[in-house]
Amino acid sequence: MNYSTFDWSCKHTWKTSAKNTLWCVVGCSIGDFGTILFFQLTKIPFPVLGIMTLAIINGLITSIILETIILMKQNFDFRNALKTAMGMSFISMISMEVAMNLTDYLLTGGAMLTWWVIPIMLFVGFLTPWPYNYWRLKKFGIACH
Repeated sequence: MNYSTFDWSCKHTWKTSAKNTLWCVVGCSIGDFGTILFFQLTKIPFPVLGIMTLAIINGLITSIILETIILMKQNFDFRNALKTAMGMSFISMISMEVAMNLTDYLLTGGAMLTWWVIPIMLFVGFLTPWPYNYWRLKKFGIACH
């Protein structure tokens, strides 16, 4: 592929990739925020890096679960839905998770959900993989949904 002629101006692809990225943010944030909130509320002594690592892992798991459910609603059987969800772009999911947790760490010291940091984390988590998801969709015609 000649990158100098790659079309970054397709409004339809930006819209579709934004929808796909938004679903990914929802799936990832459920496990991510749930993990951070659990440790925040229970006050279990655990290293911030450990909490954030667990939050990333749980975010990936909940994203895969959500994607599997969405695909099953699109008439995939469970096995194929799970296989497709697990085969989706981990680059996108991991970049989203790392960006969200790095934002949390830089703004609060890490593993701390506050009313003002959550929207920033979601925004950064959305913006980070969105261009990659556009590129992947435009180049390969591959979408999650």
